[in-house]
Amino acid sequence: MSKYWVGRDAKPNGDHEMHVASCSRMPSAGEMLELGEFVTCYGAMSAAHTRYWQVNGCAHCSRDCHTG
Repeated sequence: MSKYWVGRDAKPNGDHEMHVASCSRMPSAGEMLELGEFVTCYGAMSAAHTRYWQVNGCAHCSRDCHTG
């Protein structure tokens, strides 16, 4: 299981980017909302969607949930 976080501030395209806690590209903790521990990014994505309508996985740490 991995701990996932989602960005509080949206990117210019409206996406709130989701990261695994160990991602080297994750912004500082103060800019992130902890989602919890999940077996896959799909569970984390569902949790993120309860907070934000538009969420995208990080291209580096959550590739399966990254839509481009």
